Amino acid sequence: MAEWTDRYWTSAEGLKLHYRDYAGPLEKPPILCIPGLTRNARDFEGVADRHAGDWRVICVDLRGRGSSDHDPDSSRYSPHHYAADLLKLLDQLGIADAVFVGTSLGGIVTMLMAATDGDRIASALLNDVGPEIDKAGLDRIAAYVGKDVRFADWDEAVNELAARNHDIFPRWGPDDWARFARRVCCEDGGKVRFDYDMRIVDNFNAARAGEPMNAWPLLQGLRGKPVTILRGELSDLLSEATAERMKEEIGAMAELVTVPAVGHAPTLDERESVDALERLLRRVEELEQ
Repeated sequence: MAEWTDRYWTSAEGLKLHYRDYAGPLEKPPILCIPGLTRNARDFEGVADRHAGDWRVICVDLRGRGSSDHDPDSSRYSPHHYAADLLKLLDQLGIADAVFVGTSLGGIVTMLMAATDGDRIASALLNDVGPEIDKAGLDRIAAYVGKDVRFADWDEAVNELAARNHDIFPRWGPDDWARFARRVCCEDGGKVRFDYDMRIVDNFNAARAGEPMNAWPLLQGLRGKPVTILRGELSDLLSEATAERMKEEIGAMAELVTVPAVGHAPTLDERESVDALERLLRRVEELEQ
């Protein structure tokens, strides 16, 4: 596993937020990895293993996840606050722009930043998310998010997660599920639990109950940039039709890649995902020359 340094920055509200900093050259944009709703920086260990050294890789824990502080005000668990946090991090580090790799919620934050601060995005990989989100996927997420399940030990956690998520990763074996459990869970009081503040469900439910916004204009900020749209073939969150429209809206610089036999969301460790990110990074290097 590539070596990293644990570092921190402070949100506008004074929250101590964590990121893994994998060293790499400073003369090109770093890879900024932004995880999904209930996930954390550990999701991108494979990305860092493959690219750290050739690229600086920064993997964040959004507020309320992993080693970042929980927010006492759950209404601030919102994409706008996450985007503000990331802008503050980039400013603190003196980073003009970055290669944004956003999974699910991380992709939503990326699209939002493209609309408000597009010059900070050198390129982007949007992992299984778009301006329209299928109801089936939202309903599935709603069935588990915010439920403070405690497992007796790691073996129970692995077995339960495999049983619950087999349809998402039907080709996985025991080692894959063990790695997955270690990424999404942590030890607490002799038990194993999910590594996030359960109150993120408050804003998730509020967003589901409200009127859906027209998010398609957010993609305009990505036009003219190298963009990869990654979709799991079995995804219940990003439809094939939405992904195809995203490619058309972003234009000639967009590539659509479908990862076979995977649901929401690809882990970025699949061969197709690895190759897609490598192609994206080569395009960034060509533009930087």
